[in-house]
Amino acid sequence: MLSIIELCRELRRLETPAEKILWQHLRNRKLFEHKFLRQHPICVQSIYNRNLYYIPDFYCHKAKLVIEADGPIHLLKKDYDKNRDEVLAKLGLTTLRFDNDQILNDIQSVLDKIKEYLSLPVIKA
Repeated sequence: MLSIIELCRELRRLETPAEKILWQHLRNRKLFEHKFLRQHPICVQSIYNRNLYYIPDFYCHKAKLVIEADGPIHLLKKDYDKNRDEVLAKLGLTTLRFDNDQILNDIQSVLDKIKEYLSLPVIKA
């Protein structure tokens, strides 16, 4: 069984073409100097006091932002994705989801939506 760190490394190694393109625009603080991490684990505790890990495609701690590149598999995982987004929202995180086709065919509109979110004032809890 892979550790969570090994699983994240494996997911980074197996990135999709859409993830690869989006990463080229997010890496090295290219958007408003925000640092994004790729396939970074976020830990939450279950009601049974066990650690559960969610591994978003991209994560920015400063902006409390998760970005997901959704491929065809997500058509079969709508309930899981909805629950995951709700759990992450309870942690104060916002999730932006983009279809792989949108990333591959209209990266500028994807980047514009991310930039729009990043330009919003940060609300401190």
